[in-house]
Amino acid sequence: MADISLHTPYSAADVAAWDMETDIVIIGFGATGACAAIEAKQSGADVKLFERNSGSGGASGLSGGEIYLGGNGGTEVQRAAGFEDTTEDFAAYLKMAGGPCADDAKCDLYAQEAVNHFNWLKAQGVPYRGNYMAGKIIEPMDDTTLIWSGSEAAAPFYKSAKPAPRGHVIQHMGWGGGRPLVDILEAKARALGVDVIVDARAMALIKDADKIVGAIFRIDNKPVFVKARKGVVLATGGFVMNEEMRRKYCPDTFKINDPIGDKDDGTGINLGLSAGGDAIHMEQFFTTCPWTIPESHAKGVFVNIQGQRFINEDCYHGRVSRTAVDQPGDRVYLLLDSAHFEQPPEFARMTIAGTGNDWEEVERELEMAEGTLSRTMAFYNEHARAGRDPLFDKQKPILTPLDQGPFVALELHFQNSYFSFFTLGGLKTSTDGEVLDRAGAPIPGLFAAGRCTSGLPAWGHGYSSGMSLADCTFFGRQAGRKAAQG
Repeated sequence: MADISLHTPYSAADVAAWDMETDIVIIGFGATGACAAIEAKQSGADVKLFERNSGSGGASGLSGGEIYLGGNGGTEVQRAAGFEDTTEDFAAYLKMAGGPCADDAKCDLYAQEAVNHFNWLKAQGVPYRGNYMAGKIIEPMDDTTLIWSGSEAAAPFYKSAKPAPRGHVIQHMGWGGGRPLVDILEAKARALGVDVIVDARAMALIKDADKIVGAIFRIDNKPVFVKARKGVVLATGGFVMNEEMRRKYCPDTFKINDPIGDKDDGTGINLGLSAGGDAIHMEQFFTTCPWTIPESHAKGVFVNIQGQRFINEDCYHGRVSRTAVDQPGDRVYLLLDSAHFEQPPEFARMTIAGTGNDWEEVERELEMAEGTLSRTMAFYNEHARAGRDPLFDKQKPILTPLDQGPFVALELHFQNSYFSFFTLGGLKTSTDGEVLDRAGAPIPGLFAAGRCTSGLPAWGHGYSSGMSLADCTFFGRQAGRKAAQG
């Protein structure tokens, strides 16, 4: 028997006998794999879905269950709340959020189809209460549907796309709506007759000439050869749990310490690379420290160790956190006055680093150079009282002077505070989920979606909550449908 490796496709000519056979093999049973399986099955294909764990979930099951949706005038929830969301504004925002990594074709397609996708999700049984919650929050604690979940109303985004809230959260009390979302999609896939095989670890793809025709799994501690008549879909997540890959591709993640994922060890990316796929934007990652809990802290001001502001604090909490990690040194400070300070939650691991009756005293406690932080805050307060932020264009009502003493500086330490993170780079794919080679041509028989690809959430500085689940559910469907065509 030839060697079996993630990094080299196994030749179909060396397969002594096929242990299983199906039209489509799907690897990974999170939201991506479930949506790919549903769409492929509804397209008439026979589907086997393989999961290395003992049940479904993946990173999707650990999420808040929030999906980024809009366009075409808005979803029914957006319209009921009084928001019109044009396809053009939605696409423009998605492209700005993708920054230098944006895939314009994916942004345009998703903006055109997101409302239809919302209706598809509801048709699968995903419930939405349908109400709207104003304010700047990370995730609703009740079963609210619609929230502001990105930088829509902040500079520079509002200048190019009319703001609208687009985070649509599954009806679920408390945090953690990703688990019931995956449960619903799993139930639909099983009801359609998808054959689910758990405790099955992908070991290699199988290739016949230039086409991927199957995969090898380790099941019950032995290799199992599975033939895919129409294609293989990779739905395996990112590589945040693979330190070797992070060292190679995304070393800046070692500044922080709280990876978020399940078995996100880059398996799907390595399988795609083995077949000749192209991995792009592998240096990109998302991170956030929950500094907007409590919400009043959103009105604070961030400075780096030199006492200088570096961003408009009204933008998305992850954009602030990602930009913070770019700052010199190993920490940043959130400045608050007595009108806005509340004790941060313990899990955030944010500590009080300095206090004072004026900003000069806080500056001395932080051992900053004289006239740095104090002048930063004098300049900020002077213009905030006039409703302006000439440096970063922070907007009302979050723009407010911090002039009611005593004053406090909270320390967000990159190593010690809770900076959760996950990777964003992955395989380059078409809008149909085809894995593309370095020349941009589809690899026959190979498809991928979700975090093992570079999709809608492609740039760590522009992420919005709900983009990952939007990407994996929609483009998972695309991959499943295209694979079913053979």
